[in-house]
Amino acid sequence: MTKDRSSGDPSGIDRSRRHVLKAATAIAAVTLAPGWQLIAAAEAKAPGEPVTDKNRWGILVDTTKMDKATCDVAVDACNSEHGLTKSGHPGQDPQWIRRLDIRDPQTGAAHSLPMMCQHCQYPPCADVCPTGASFRRIDGIVLVDKHICIGCRYCMLACPYKARSFAYRDIEDPKPHSPRGRGTVQSCTMCVHRVDVGGIPACVEACNDVAPGSMIFGDLKDPESEIAKRVSEVVVKRVRADLGTDPGVLYLGV
Repeated sequence: MTKDRSSGDPSGIDRSRRHVLKAATAIAAVTLAPGWQLIAAAEAKAPGEPVTDKNRWGILVDTTKMDKATCDVAVDACNSEHGLTKSGHPGQDPQWIRRLDIRDPQTGAAHSLPMMCQHCQYPPCADVCPTGASFRRIDGIVLVDKHICIGCRYCMLACPYKARSFAYRDIEDPKPHSPRGRGTVQSCTMCVHRVDVGGIPACVEACNDVAPGSMIFGDLKDPESEIAKRVSEVVVKRVRADLGTDPGVLYLGV
């Protein structure tokens, strides 16, 4: 069962019937270029106020405005925001966002795009988690509760996007807003600490500083939000849409 949880009741889990389980194992407004505006949270959540399902937070990535350098900006911003550092041990570094270079073998067309937790409506990671540590907030953000994660890594196997990392080593100088711990699984949080106070994810902010309109964050349920308007105007892609996970991260131009 997919687990939905409200931050107002950290122990409470809403269990809803999944319609598919195909992948179980496998800001305020920020002004950009003319005609572009990034709308963050409609309003900040008051301290202690429960999360509700009136929002579904999402990100639209416009790959036509992305290149390798812009993707690297997103990676660097994420690393800086969450204190993710290189350990010098290959394969053991946390990677919440990675640059994915893709190429059409028939046409030669190439794109670079950021790949992170897709914040699925039906997250396979939550389905296989034996403790409930992997869960989906009712507003669409998928998280890992480090207090009850036992490090079994079932979620890493179930994630079709390879979006999770394991903390092999002690965490040096952890960020208060981004708790992490040795022996637990970690992944993109969509910068929930920013979202809950009306801000936008660090990767979105950084990318739009160098490539306006390359990433749009907002409420997919709000028809007046910039992301909802764009999604209604253009054809977007969901990575591995065939799995039925219904990602909250959408891509344009691939």
